[in-house]
Amino acid sequence: MTLNIEMVTIDCSDPATLAGWWAAQFGGTTQELLADEFTAVTLSEGPKLGFQKVPDPTPGKNRVHLDFSAADVDGEVARLTAAGASEVGRHQFGDNFRWVVLADPEGNVFCVVGQ
Repeated sequence: MTLNIEMVTIDCSDPATLAGWWAAQFGGTTQELLADEFTAVTLSEGPKLGFQKVPDPTPGKNRVHLDFSAADVDGEVARLTAAGASEVGRHQFGDNFRWVVLADPEGNVFCVVGQ
């Protein structure tokens, strides 16, 4: 049996707006799959991102988050925060592995990781 990751879905209150924000950050395209309820973002490679409307946000910390790699972590963090993300924290293990935790406009946490 072979499984492939087709889509990573994020619960949110406004799927079209949040999908549009993510599409703008990664050069993706949006497709509303269910009016006002579910919008997908197709990226140039990898799985799609799905945005699903839920009546109440999940309480507490995200159970799943996205990690994105970047050659220029600080440059990407600056670009993302200028576009509406907020920085949550910076972390480092040893001399070579570091990442920055951010939140999208609805508070969903994701990370930018150094390559």
